[in-house]
Amino acid sequence: MSGEVTPDEGHPRRWFILAIMGMSLIVVMLNNVTLNVALPELSKDLGADNADLQWILDAYALVFGGSLLMMGALGDRYGRRSTLHIGLVVIGSFSAWVAFRDNVTTSDVIAARALMGLGAACVMPATLSVVVTSFPKAERPRAIGIWAAMAGVGAPIGLFVGGWAVQYVDWQAVFLVNVPIAILCLVLSFIVVPESRDEHRTPLDPVGGMLSLAGLGVMLYTIIEAPIHGWLSTSTLIGTLAAVVLLVLFWGWERQREHPMLPMSFFREPGFVTGLLAVTLAYYVMFTFMFTQMLNFQLVWGDGALTSAMRVLPLPLALMPAAANSDRLVGYFGRSKVVGSGLLLITFGMLLFGTVVDINAEYWIFATVFVVLGLGMGFTMAPSTGLVMESVPDDKAGVGSATNDSSREIGGALGIAVGGSLLNEYYQRNFRMPTGLESEVLVADPTTSFPAAVQLGAELVAQGHPAGAALVDAAHEAFVIGMTTSATASSLISLAAAVIVFRFMPGGKPRYADAEE
Repeated sequence: MSGEVTPDEGHPRRWFILAIMGMSLIVVMLNNVTLNVALPELSKDLGADNADLQWILDAYALVFGGSLLMMGALGDRYGRRSTLHIGLVVIGSFSAWVAFRDNVTTSDVIAARALMGLGAACVMPATLSVVVTSFPKAERPRAIGIWAAMAGVGAPIGLFVGGWAVQYVDWQAVFLVNVPIAILCLVLSFIVVPESRDEHRTPLDPVGGMLSLAGLGVMLYTIIEAPIHGWLSTSTLIGTLAAVVLLVLFWGWERQREHPMLPMSFFREPGFVTGLLAVTLAYYVMFTFMFTQMLNFQLVWGDGALTSAMRVLPLPLALMPAAANSDRLVGYFGRSKVVGSGLLLITFGMLLFGTVVDINAEYWIFATVFVVLGLGMGFTMAPSTGLVMESVPDDKAGVGSATNDSSREIGGALGIAVGGSLLNEYYQRNFRMPTGLESEVLVADPTTSFPAAVQLGAELVAQGHPAGAALVDAAHEAFVIGMTTSATASSLISLAAAVIVFRFMPGGKPRYADAEE
């Protein structure tokens, strides 16, 4: 028996349900980043070129982010637990298919990643909506804070797990990690988690679902591809225009529907809008920073994948307690002060990194920044997510959760694309070709790609070329300048977000706090 949910007391096994939803969420977040550390092995074993590697990474994010709203709506209509189960089966099945398949090809991996993204879009909105509907209103801020902590630490944990799998097994083991976790979550949720759905049986909105799928998909695709083609290229401008047109059509369609998939009235709620904005910009900073740090530790410091991931651990270790206990601070100081202060901590961390770090910086400086960033992320994400979910009725919990999750995906995609573009731009501006390198010995252009410059320098050193070490040093110095410039830009973005939050986010305690009293 799964137990019965009562409005005032919640499900009798709600904390166990929260643990199961947290594990299910970790499966989704692992898939977002675990493969990043396996790219060199993938390239070697599959003969994948840069375009193939890009699609291996982006197929998951593109399908995941694009289909979140539709899957959240289907969960509300047909059952959130059922949608969760479908997603876990899809993720586990295709993970196992890649992990155990002999002679796997690049096309196999790309297809599996795309289908796993669809499974993830079923799982992630379901986890938060199940948490919200299983807890009484008095306990929801704490439960949502723990959920947000799991979402925030999923990416760093994914880097750690991926690094371990690549270093001690092989790249296919990165997929194998998903299988036992998905099976465990599937069994436990079947036994413990109650089914919940929109009791009003609101009719589906297939046109709205397809418009949201197309609009979000085109937007994410354009963001992902923009650094490759150029931010002002024809393809990027066309993609941007197409995304805007599709999303405007979605907005117009939803406004005139009697039963819209995503009621546009939600966007008249200041808490809903500012909560989404805070989550988007916080994830922008987090993903761009982690992207640059994995390059830094592996290519500048010379660490392996596992060691690089371990260096980032101070971030989740600070984020988890901050997010899980942020409801207490919100109860004392109000939401806008806690979220705004979290964004200011992120600003301080990024500004500190941008001004203090240089080529000779010691690790304790990085660790300090990770701790400050983790605290800021925890204080930002959990209360903002709670505010988004507080702004939507329980029968729309899946759609509300999916909207919140979409903001995370958009912020993360923007962070990697924009932050990576800034890094590359300032790397190229500050790279100085060492003397003694004739063009005929250069098989690649070190001025356009930092990884290519490091690899080329290492090859020249192995050949005994006297300028090989100087090329590596020049690449390192230019990269650090690009990395710190990207961090400084992130500090400006988080500062702007903090100003908006202090000015427009509802400043009082959560409505749920009334139930506690």
